[in-house]
Amino acid sequence: MNLQVEVGRPAAGNGDARVLHPLRLHEGPTGDGVGRGRHVGVALDVETTGLDPATGKIIELAIRRFRYDADGVITDIDEAFEWREDPGDPLHPDITALTGLTDADVAGREIDTDDATRLLRSASFVVAHNSVFDRRWIENRLPDARGLSWCCSMRQVDWRARGFDGRVLGYLLLQSGFYHCGHRASSDVDALIQMLRGRDAEGRTALAEMIERGGRSSWLVRARGAAFDVKDQLRARGYRWFADIKMWAKEVDDDDLVGEQFWLAANVYAVEANAKALCPELVRITPRTRFA
Repeated sequence: MNLQVEVGRPAAGNGDARVLHPLRLHEGPTGDGVGRGRHVGVALDVETTGLDPATGKIIELAIRRFRYDADGVITDIDEAFEWREDPGDPLHPDITALTGLTDADVAGREIDTDDATRLLRSASFVVAHNSVFDRRWIENRLPDARGLSWCCSMRQVDWRARGFDGRVLGYLLLQSGFYHCGHRASSDVDALIQMLRGRDAEGRTALAEMIERGGRSSWLVRARGAAFDVKDQLRARGYRWFADIKMWAKEVDDDDLVGEQFWLAANVYAVEANAKALCPELVRITPRTRFA
C-alpha cells in the first residue's frame, strides 16, 4: 500500500491564503527513497496524568516504527500501535480537557508491556518530540526498555534554519500545511514522523540531521555552586534549571567544551561571582544516556 499524504497548498486565486489538510499517514511504502530502507527507528508519544513521572501515570502510549535508508529518507511506515491505561484514580478535569480522554476511555485498560517493550527494542533508536519528558515516563513504566538510544525531534533538528518559527510540534505541522488532533498520542506520533520526512533547501531530511546530532557523544556541563546572581547570564547562554539536581546545566559538543569552560571561568567561577564551587561538573553523555 502506498503512503498517501495530503499536502497543504495556497487557496486558488488568493496568494495570501493557505489550505490546511488533515494529516493521514497510512501503513506501507512512502514513495520516497529507493526500495525498502534497511534501518529502523521508532517514534512514540505518551499522555500522562501530570508532569512528574515519580507521582503520575501514563494514560495513553502510541508507538510506530518506520524504515529509513542511508540518506535518512523514510521509505516505509509500519502499523500504528496505541494503548490506554487506567491510572487507578479519576482523571483531573484539566487532563481530560487537554487530551480528550475521560475516565470511561481508560477504565480497566492496560498497556501491553511485552509488546510495547518488544517494539521499542526492535529499532536502532527511539524518538519523541520532547524526549526529556517522554523518556523518564517510558523507563518508569517499561523497565526492560531502559538504556536504549534516544533522539529528540524537537532539540536535535534546527527548525529555525529550516524556515520554521518555534519548535512546538503542532505549530511545525501547521506551517507544513497540515493539521492533526493534537495532544493525543497517536496523532502526535504521526505528526513527528511527517516532520522528520521534510527536506531543507539542500534536500537533506530532518531525520538525517537528527540522526547525525543524536549519534554524537557530548558533555552535560553542570554549573555546580553557581551564585543566584548569575542565573540570567546562564539562561542567556542556553543553560536550563534542573530542579532534581538543583543546578543549571547545558549539553555541549566536544568541540565546544573548552570554550564553554573558559566562559564559565570568566563569568560564573570568577572571584567576584561568589560561586560556591571552583569549577563546573562534567558528565559524559551518549545516545544511550541522553535525556535520561
